[in-house]
Amino acid sequence: MDHSPGFLKLANEAKKSVNEISVAEARDKLAANPKVILLDVREDSEWHAGHAAEAVHLGKGILERDLEKLYPDPQTEIIMYCGGGFRSAMTCDAAQRMGYKNVHSLIGGYKGMTAAGWPMK
Repeated sequence: MDHSPGFLKLANEAKKSVNEISVAEARDKLAANPKVILLDVREDSEWHAGHAAEAVHLGKGILERDLEKLYPDPQTEIIMYCGGGFRSAMTCDAAQRMGYKNVHSLIGGYKGMTAAGWPMK
């Protein structure tokens, strides 16, 4: 995807302050703790086209509005993914500013997951 310079600037700034994890690390975290949330932050149309089997959906556009309603405990461990790892860095950054301490952005996002054979719906 061809991203605009302004978008990349925002995403790269967010990446400096968030914890990025690999697909393998995400698998390990989910296997070790069934309470870890796998959160798809893509647009509704992307979600409906396919998503990780165990994921829940909360699009980037409404994340700040609804995150606390769904997961009121700021200690909840959440792995966020988007299409390629940029939007999830920004949503992790927003969640951290809201007080969430245990959030991770998935490197490579949905594209990386499908390339690694992650089960999809």
